[in-house]
Amino acid sequence: MKFWKKEKDCCSWDGVTCNTKTGKVVALDLSNSWLQGPLCSNSSLFKLYGLRRINLSFNNFSFGTIPSEFGQLSSLGGCNLHGKFPDNVFQLHKLEGIYVPCNYHLTGFLPEFQPSNSLREVTLDYTNFSGELPKSIVNLNSLTRLALHECNFVGSPPSSIWKLSQLTYLDLSSNHFSGHVLPSTLGNLLKLTNLLLKSCQFSSELPSSLGNLTRLEVLSLYNNSFSGQIPSSLGNLTKLKALYLSINSFSGQIPTSLEKLTELNILSLEDNNLDGVIPSCLFTLPSLKKLFLGSNQLSGPLTIENISSSQLEILNLYANKLEGRIPWMMFKLANLTYVCLENNNLSATIEFGNFCKLSKLQFLFLSSNSLSITTARTASELPKFRTLFFYSCNIDEFPEFLKTQDQLKALDLSWNKIESEIPKWFWALGKNLEFLDLSGNKLHGFFTFPPLFTSISYFLISQNNLTGIIQPSIRKWIGLKVLDMSKNHFGGTIPKWLGSSLEILNLQGNNFNGSIPHEIFTYGSMHDALRVVDLSHNQFQGRVPQSIINCSKLQILNLGHNQLSDTFPFWLQSLPDLQVLVLRSNKLFGPIWHPIKYFGFANLGTIDLSFNHFDGSLPSEYFRNWGYMSKALDGNKSDMIYFGHNEKMSNYEVRYAYSMSVMNKGSEMKLRKALKLFMSIDLSNNRFDGEIPSSIGKLQSLIMLNLSSNNFTGIIPSSLGNLSELESLDLSRNKLSGRIPQQLANLTFLAYLNLSHNTLEGPVPQGTQLDTFSYSSLEGNPRLCSSQLPKKCENTDTQIPFLRKDEEKESENGFTWKVVAMGYGCGFVIGAVIGHVTLSRRSSWFWTSFVGSTFVNKRLGKELVARNSH
Repeated sequence: MKFWKKEKDCCSWDGVTCNTKTGKVVALDLSNSWLQGPLCSNSSLFKLYGLRRINLSFNNFSFGTIPSEFGQLSSLGGCNLHGKFPDNVFQLHKLEGIYVPCNYHLTGFLPEFQPSNSLREVTLDYTNFSGELPKSIVNLNSLTRLALHECNFVGSPPSSIWKLSQLTYLDLSSNHFSGHVLPSTLGNLLKLTNLLLKSCQFSSELPSSLGNLTRLEVLSLYNNSFSGQIPSSLGNLTKLKALYLSINSFSGQIPTSLEKLTELNILSLEDNNLDGVIPSCLFTLPSLKKLFLGSNQLSGPLTIENISSSQLEILNLYANKLEGRIPWMMFKLANLTYVCLENNNLSATIEFGNFCKLSKLQFLFLSSNSLSITTARTASELPKFRTLFFYSCNIDEFPEFLKTQDQLKALDLSWNKIESEIPKWFWALGKNLEFLDLSGNKLHGFFTFPPLFTSISYFLISQNNLTGIIQPSIRKWIGLKVLDMSKNHFGGTIPKWLGSSLEILNLQGNNFNGSIPHEIFTYGSMHDALRVVDLSHNQFQGRVPQSIINCSKLQILNLGHNQLSDTFPFWLQSLPDLQVLVLRSNKLFGPIWHPIKYFGFANLGTIDLSFNHFDGSLPSEYFRNWGYMSKALDGNKSDMIYFGHNEKMSNYEVRYAYSMSVMNKGSEMKLRKALKLFMSIDLSNNRFDGEIPSSIGKLQSLIMLNLSSNNFTGIIPSSLGNLSELESLDLSRNKLSGRIPQQLANLTFLAYLNLSHNTLEGPVPQGTQLDTFSYSSLEGNPRLCSSQLPKKCENTDTQIPFLRKDEEKESENGFTWKVVAMGYGCGFVIGAVIGHVTLSRRSSWFWTSFVGSTFVNKRLGKELVARNSH
């Protein structure tokens, strides 16, 4: 509006449209005009009697009710609206269109729709409604466009919506229509060109009547719970340009009827359970440019033939079961820019010179197959790559062809067989490099930080045999976000100026010494970014730097296995996001409770203070405010997400996932993806005394509890029976007395128990899983008796008998022995499943198998699906 000039005809102003015959203003586009405040009925807008359309989007209006004067309009648009959605909006009878997207502060229920033959467009995307979509939507019988993307509607979409026969565009994406089944009447919307139902929690099978919608150009059912086979009737949708069925539970084979979709540009079927071979007809579709089939069960050899008409640019087949060689015909797909074949069973040797034929190729992912890559002799003729991922490709030397790759932004050579020093020519790649992973090789020699790496964000060289110190040249790496030098032989002290932009610092398992400088937690902007700090398994001395309190986003602090000597850092409780705290195996001392500095970590999920010199007693309310552990885990284990960092780089996303070792069930276990799920407390091998606080029974998500090798006295709290998720309990080598509480029989997931070397007495509760543990779990309690101990219980009346099958009944506390037995079995199975998920390399994300900090590449397919589904 600042360009509106009085001396010029208003019909020439930006955003103003006039009737060419009458000269009256008929339309106003005032979007992005910095307007604010309410719109009143005496607004000068309403003196424009010829006005029919207005767009007020991306301003800052605060509507109470829409002025009735808007009734003369045929189109209404607005943005940044606040408060309750106005009830009178659908009573403006001349209205042809309502366009009010991106109003996150617009709340309330959507009012009932009044009968209207004029309203043709309703766009309410990205609003914050409550309740269900009104059934009265059927009154809008002239509606052609209905856009309700991410409006927070719940329940089921009304069946009447499938009766709006004039619809050409329907978007119900990202609402909460849990468990809803698409009806066959959907096939009556014969005029639809766009059907967008992604992330709606729809389930069951797709109706074959979808094949009736022959005008469809875009069909997005991305991220639902659809199952069964993909209907072959989709082959009738011959005008389809984009088909998104990824992230569902479709099974069976890919229907060959898709070969009829000659206008298809994008086909996304990834993250399903599809099996069988990939139909070769997909490579002959004349318009197909992007093919996403990753994360399925597709098997057999990859067959590509008759490609003369192919326009394929993106081929994404990661995480399947494809076998055999890479077909030579793939090298004739001349338009390819992106190829991902990672995590399959492809074998044989690849002569890298074949890629000279793909002159447009920029992104190549071959990791985790049984491939062997030989160095190309024609390095100068290769395309200029931007991304190369050769994780675990049996490479035994730095490929010579890299010398000419001066546009490379991401390179992964991790977990190969390279056993040498890093050649000097290799560092010339650093001009544009943003990501470099050399982890898990056998690199050796003195490492020098190359000053050319000014654009590097991820630098991973863990698990090699490199030596050296952190040199001043790293100060020029001003964009560095992830530094992982773990499990090498680096030494010296940590410089005070270490990276100002770091989010992940992992120096675990080296020979660093001296004190931990407090400056690294205050230098530049580092304290605003740090999420993970792992300095464990080094030789650091001195105190825990109190400057860590500046790191407000810190999630993990691991200082274990050093020689730190200090009292407990009470101030860590001020960090709002701290979830993992490991101070294991140091020389820390004193109490961990202070009557003034109240102790309670609101978000802590794992704490390990074992093998120190902590002492004192824990008051009864000690664990009362440990909120994160007190929350019940949901049934689908949704907390199984990673600690780390992810970042969008060009046409793909990179992810670094931190992992660490924890003690569980008497042995070491390595966790990556399940680290946020694994709730544990380890206070073992200290000098704590007094009674075990009963408040520990409030931590209902706790999986591992180890209080062994202390001086705890008194009885075992019966409240431990409330720890329904507990799998491992170790109270051994204390001074506990009294009987084993009957309530421990409630712990149906318990797989490891150690109560040995205390002064417990009386019978072990029988008929429960407690009497299935071995002698070593109970030894060293001379007054304890049971069938598995040398001391047998003489008075059998004091024992709890095992109920016969015909005597199974509910006890007073609400569980049956049958449930206990079943729970024990389930606990074993669930434990095994979680263990598999935790340690598996295969999931919808490709989690690499090496132990330690891990990088994961998020495939281009998902990014494009998410973007195009909007």
